[in-house]
Amino acid sequence: MNLNLWATKWGVPFEAVEDLRRSMGMINTDLPSTRDEFGESENAVQTRIRLEASQKGLRLWRNNVGGTYTAEGGFLRYGLANDSKQMNKLIKSSDLIGLKPVLITQAHVGHIVGQFVAREVKEAGWQFSNDEREQAQLNFLELVISLGGDAQFADRVGTL
Repeated sequence: MNLNLWATKWGVPFEAVEDLRRSMGMINTDLPSTRDEFGESENAVQTRIRLEASQKGLRLWRNNVGGTYTAEGGFLRYGLANDSKQMNKLIKSSDLIGLKPVLITQAHVGHIVGQFVAREVKEAGWQFSNDEREQAQLNFLELVISLGGDAQFADRVGTL
């Protein structure tokens, strides 16, 4: 089940779903402010987001996902949510994974906990197309959010 099917099942208005998509970075309504920003590579965007994260006290690490044959001839999968080929087809973990310090109030007054953070980085100006790969990436983002994490697509600085 994806977000659209779930929303239809529960009668969530289209406008509410679009607002959620916008807040998750799936709909980019902001055009880049300068020509130089438009068309930046995913790698350039990722570097800027990681720098921004450090400035804001977050810690983000690159999450490489893939598989390779070992020297002994075995096959080794690496990266989050990459337990099998079948799993990787349905859910693709984000490019950047990390923790955001969150000060909790009431029951845990004064304690800081680490909130799981995931950012699926895209080139500047990217638009969600809902192809099979992007749907699997969205599945991971929705899973993280459903468990209290902070996750979204990101094609520019300012998504943290």
